[in-house]
Amino acid sequence: MKRAFVLIALLVFPVCAQDPTKERLEKSPRHHEWVSVKYGNRTVQAFLAFPEVKGKATAVIVIHENRGLSDWVRSVADQLAEAGYIAIAPDMLSGMAPNGGKTSDFPDGDSIRQAYSKLTPDQITADLNAVADHVAKLPACNGKVAVAGFCWGGRQSFMFAANRPTLAAAFVFYGNGPDKDAIAKIKCPVYGFYGGNDARVTETVAPTSELMKQAGKTFDPVVYEGAGHGFMRSGEEGTPTEANKKARDAGWMRWKALLKKI
Repeated sequence: MKRAFVLIALLVFPVCAQDPTKERLEKSPRHHEWVSVKYGNRTVQAFLAFPEVKGKATAVIVIHENRGLSDWVRSVADQLAEAGYIAIAPDMLSGMAPNGGKTSDFPDGDSIRQAYSKLTPDQITADLNAVADHVAKLPACNGKVAVAGFCWGGRQSFMFAANRPTLAAAFVFYGNGPDKDAIAKIKCPVYGFYGGNDARVTETVAPTSELMKQAGKTFDPVVYEGAGHGFMRSGEEGTPTEANKKARDAGWMRWKALLKKI
């Protein structure tokens, strides 16, 4: 009986213990590294993923959700690198954890979410500008920089499009658009990805589309039927709903197709 229990434990435990996201990062053949982006008196920690390509590549800044810089966000960066792009994911909570640490140094999720209330628009823009400047100057980069973000990061990516006129494109995943004055400053095309079952955010798409149209800006939003908020993450983690998985797969396909046009 004891031997049977041990055998079952050995067979079951590895399966239960596996984390697909971490496993992907650990097994990735692509080069990953952490970089410290410094400007003024501030340092932003960022995760970099490089593609395996011959020539110079376009860079994509990946802005995380209100969960901080998680393993899933790093896996998004790796998937972008797999598609042929340099991906840099800044930890927007750099220096805000206990003892000046980053996301991984917070004791729990609640403290991570509370830290967002201390972020200011000026700091967010300055951090993203510093990261954009850093990645654009890398020898492997062709000088083109796009931005993408999820949830909280989705709104920040839309806002960054207004604050950095040289961006090649902005990819907004279930994030609200900025106000009329900010929209007037946008120079690059903005592409939206929204869930049909995410009324809180998706109901803002029509008003934002109208403001972008009035300002003569390019905004191309797609709403994925039946998908909920955060479908890009939930569509590949655990046991996703059919709608979230379908939206996640379609979202990735569309995203990569749009990136090829930059």
